[in-house]
Order: sequence, then structure tokens, then C-alpha cells
Amino acid sequence: MDTSLSQPNLDLSKLSDYDKRDLQQQIGNEMQKAKIQESIHNLTDICWTKCITGGISNGKLSGKEESCTTNCVERFLEANTAVLKHLEQMRGEM
Repeated sequence: MDTSLSQPNLDLSKLSDYDKRDLQQQIGNEMQKAKIQESIHNLTDICWTKCITGGISNGKLSGKEESCTTNCVERFLEANTAVLKHLEQMRGEM
């Protein structure tokens, strides 16, 4: 695929060390944002499918749906936290 029409030719070797570090930081930040957005999308999809069983009337969830959604989000966050802690422990053992 030819990307020359959508992106100018950039010669990154002409950037100063400061600009290279800044660019790397910006790319890292954008990657983190994309991961967060993906997690939110996955969370929304999982909890919506599990908890929203009927139509939403008057712009509100039923009490059961609201409770289920709250619990789903909490369990999702707890599971992610547990996985991250485990990965940190594994990294520390290396």
C-alpha cells in the first residue's frame, strides 16, 4: 500500500535527541490511550451483554440491570488488578 499520499516523507534521523524522546513519549501516550479505550470497549461489551436484558425505558436501567452492571464493572476491574499484580510479581522474580 502506498502511503506517500497520506503521509509526507519524514526523515526521523534529522530530529534532535530531545525531539526523538518527545516523539517516543507521544507515541507511548497514544498507545496507552488506545489500550485504555480497548479495555473500556471490552468492558462495555461484556457488561452490556450480561446485564442489559430488556429495552431501556425513560433513559434508565432497571434496578436489577444497574446492580448487575455495577457488579460486572467491579469484578472486571478487580480481575484486571489481580492480573497486573501477578505480572508485576513475575517480573520481580526474573
